[in-house]
This record gives sequence, C-alpha cells and structure tokens, in this order.
Amino acid sequence: MRLFWRDQISLILFYLLQMLLIPLLLYWLSGENRPISIMLYGIALSTVVLLLYLGYRYVQHRRLYAALSEPMDMLEKHLVSLGDTPLSEAIHELLQLIDRQYQEQVNAHARQMDQHIVFMNRWVHQMKTPLSVIQLTLKDLEEEAAASIQEELERLRGGLEMVIYTSRLDRFENDFQVEPLLLRKTVSEAVAENRRLFIRRGIKVDVQVDANLAVYSDAKWLMFMLAQILTNAVNYTSGSGKTVTLSAQRVGTDTILDITDQGIGISPEDLKRVFNPYFTGDRGRHYHESTGMGLYLVREICNRLEHKVDIQSRLGEGTRVRLIFSNSDHLQK
Repeated sequence: MRLFWRDQISLILFYLLQMLLIPLLLYWLSGENRPISIMLYGIALSTVVLLLYLGYRYVQHRRLYAALSEPMDMLEKHLVSLGDTPLSEAIHELLQLIDRQYQEQVNAHARQMDQHIVFMNRWVHQMKTPLSVIQLTLKDLEEEAAASIQEELERLRGGLEMVIYTSRLDRFENDFQVEPLLLRKTVSEAVAENRRLFIRRGIKVDVQVDANLAVYSDAKWLMFMLAQILTNAVNYTSGSGKTVTLSAQRVGTDTILDITDQGIGISPEDLKRVFNPYFTGDRGRHYHESTGMGLYLVREICNRLEHKVDIQSRLGEGTRVRLIFSNSDHLQK
C-alpha cells in the first residue's frame, strides 16, 4: 500500500494544483460570482472521482505492488503472476526474460565448474602415480637422502589431497554421508596416517579419548579435518620431545574433541583471522609449510556438517583446536 501511494503522489499533487487553479481562474476571473458552495461541490465531486480511480487502479495492480514491496517473497514464489493488466503482464514478461538469461548464465558457470572439478580430480590421481614410483625408488637410496625425499613426497601428497578436497567442497552435498563414528578409532587412524611426520619431528602423541565415545559425522571429511589440524600442530612445534594431546569430553549433548600442541602459538592479532583463506600470519611466513588453507577448509567442512570449530592460543605456549559435535548423547553405549 505504501508503494502504491508513493507511485500516485505526482497525480495527487497535480490534482491539488488543479483544484487551486480552477476556482481561481475559471470561476473567479469569469466574473459570474457563483456561490462558493458550487465551487466546493465541484471540488468534492472531482475528489470522489479521483478516489474511485485510485481505488480501481489499486485493485488492478495490487499484486504488482505487493510483489514490488516484498521482492524476497516474489523470488521464493519464483515469478508468480502479477496481474492481468498490460503493465503487470509486461513487467512479468521482462522478469521472466531476465530469469531465463540468469539461469542460462548459472548453468553455463555450473558446467564450467564441473569440468574444472573433473579435470582437477583426474590431474590429482595422475600425479599419484609418479609419487608412487618415486616412493619405490627410495629403497635404493641412502637413508639420509631417502628421508629428505620422503618428507617432500609427503608434502606433495598433502598438497594434492588439499587440492582435491577443495575442489569437492563446492559439491559437498553430493559427497558426504553422516553416520555414527567411534571417535577414538577415527582419531587413532588419523594419527597413524601422519605417524611418519610425528616420528621425523620427534613429537609424541597422547590420545585421551574414551573407546566408546561416538559422534555423528562423515568419516572421510572428519579424517581430512584431523589431518589438517595435526599437520599444523606438528609444523608449528619446534624442538623434539614435545607432545600433541588429543582429548575428548561430554558437555551436555555435545562431544568436544580438543587437539592441543606445545608449539609456538598464534599472536592475538592473527588469531582472529586464522580461518580466512590463504591467511598465514606472521608466524606462518617464518614456517614455510603454511598454505593458509588448512583451517579455512576445516571451518567450511564444520559448517556443512553442522559441527563447530574453535581455536585458542598463546604465544610460546601452544595452540588448542576444539571440534564440537552436537546431539551425540544418544550414541553413547
């Protein structure tokens, strides 16, 4: 209704101007000295005609004005009819044309993205073959040289895994399956997959997770998240003999997994930005292993799985990453 009156304000102002000019010019200047009541009667009659016209016009265009006043509702209903008047039909046809062009652009972009994802997946799998060949040839090299190449191989594998998971993130809804998982088993598997990294850096792992503690999550994506967090914990821990601790507890209906290291920590100004893509921070620039994508992917995956992630850190004391799994109370044995 408000939009209707705003649209008609020019007509109303023109009418008021007309009501001022007609009595002055037509009646007063004509010199016929007609009674004031006749002029008022003419004004009243014109006003009634105007109100009838405005009412008729509003009834004709009420759907159009309602749609324009609440555009989000119109989008949800996907271009419902705006009325039978020529103006409403013309606007409806225009919106349909814009919608078709937009859908064509979206579909073209989606096809390009699909082709890009397919290419990235094939490229990653092709790269795994030469990595496997290099892995086999390490047996013939001296131990010191083999260890150095092994470290670079693991870094390449980690980078390839990050590429393929990043490409799958846009199609996440087609690539996950939530199921009950034993948390200790999943954590132990993640630690085992990264055991060479722990051994090479001389860092111990302490798993303090109850064997019967279970959560709802996707096994593949949860393993990827744990790998990213554990890799960060090791890479940002200088010196051997330190420990990365994985502990879990129940808080109400939530299960909380804490991954705590004894590393270099994160500065307060960087802590607010660690989940931003490509952000490495001041410490990350000194430790060249950082890509700035690990924690960003962890947060994005948590959002899609309806988990929560939090991080706390102090310089020189270490970092704690917390994964929170909701509504897992009925899974406990």
